[in-house]
Amino acid sequence: MFIVASFDYSLYTELAVSELVEQGLKNEQILAFPMELRREPREIFDTIHHSDGVSVTDGGFILATVLMTLGVIFGFVWEWGPIIWGLLGLTVGFLLGCLIDYFWSRIKNKSKNRRKAVTELIVMVDCQEDQAEMVKKTLWGHFAHGISMIP
Repeated sequence: MFIVASFDYSLYTELAVSELVEQGLKNEQILAFPMELRREPREIFDTIHHSDGVSVTDGGFILATVLMTLGVIFGFVWEWGPIIWGLLGLTVGFLLGCLIDYFWSRIKNKSKNRRKAVTELIVMVDCQEDQAEMVKKTLWGHFAHGISMIP
């Protein structure tokens, strides 16, 4: 039976491995390996083959609609007329909405990345079924993010 656990790379991981060795497991039964983390930032614009579900044009379309409608309404009173003011509202609203959406998503992603716990280390333990509970208890006791059992 294999038990797989994910950890942050820290002293607690070393303590968990040491405690498993003290409880009778051999070094050959324990495998710990680091994960390679993504360092480059995500793409801003989606392609036809890949979409991350976040769009920077949604806010632009919403604000363009609102400012275009207001431009057409007030354009009947203002000097240049409703068509020119509607087109100006459309352009300004789209650009302003895209900028607001872009900066809002950058701020949101930065705060999310600071709080998010990143799994940096995977520990695999090959053990017997009667040792599984002891191994799980040890790994949970040393702050594992998640544990999976593979029979």
